[in-house]
Amino acid sequence: MSEEIKDSVKKAYTEVVNSGPGCGCGPATGSPIQEIIEGEWSMSESYSALDGYEEEADYALGCGLPTQQAKIKAGDTVLDLGSGAGNDVFVARKIVGDKGRVIGVDMTEAMVVKANENKEKLGYTNIDFVLGEIEDLPVEDNSVDVAVSNCVMNLVPSKKKAYEETFRVLKPNGHFNMSDIVLRGELPKGIKEAAQMYAGCIAGALEKEEYLQVIKDAGFKNITVNKERAIEVPDHVFLQYVTPSELEEFKASNNAIVSLGVYAEK
Repeated sequence: MSEEIKDSVKKAYTEVVNSGPGCGCGPATGSPIQEIIEGEWSMSESYSALDGYEEEADYALGCGLPTQQAKIKAGDTVLDLGSGAGNDVFVARKIVGDKGRVIGVDMTEAMVVKANENKEKLGYTNIDFVLGEIEDLPVEDNSVDVAVSNCVMNLVPSKKKAYEETFRVLKPNGHFNMSDIVLRGELPKGIKEAAQMYAGCIAGALEKEEYLQVIKDAGFKNITVNKERAIEVPDHVFLQYVTPSELEEFKASNNAIVSLGVYAEK
């Protein structure tokens, strides 16, 4: 099942690359990932005020601004998990400077190709975009000062392996700052079982406390939630997968889809 999920995600994000920047992270209507392509709704926050921001690398696929609170310093080695076209990588590169290094890992080949095209245009020599999976990172042990990720861990079938791998590659006393989607309570069954909603960053999300426990179980300490905001998904998106009564029941409950910012140390 996990390979089917990965194939679905790769297909969806390849379509995003082929459609160009300016879209938003959301599930499909009609053809796969159509609403991402058309930008009808988004979970993302604006990067435009951040130094190092490159519009061509921004597909509006995130749900936060993880580099803002990542405590990145000049000279650091930074790892971006699920780096896409390079949006967070280029922001991190501005902070680490010429003496630092930034590595972006993504499992979608089209994204890595696009990120390298963006890198070549900018002329950076201390950035590497690598094809690989977060559950089996192509990165050496104890080699990274800071890891960041933006709305990607929810797409990984095994969050446990993903955070164990993050722990492995971080240096002693290294740290991460992630923006991700979690749940407060339960999603309706139809949403959880929809492959398109998985690619849209929702169906694969864990309940908040379970998500934080996975991080703790991987060995991290000083785990801090530094940002939390509810995500409003348009009714017409939900209604592709649930009945009107199920939607009303979900909206009347205390359940929610949440963008979470999490910091933790090794």
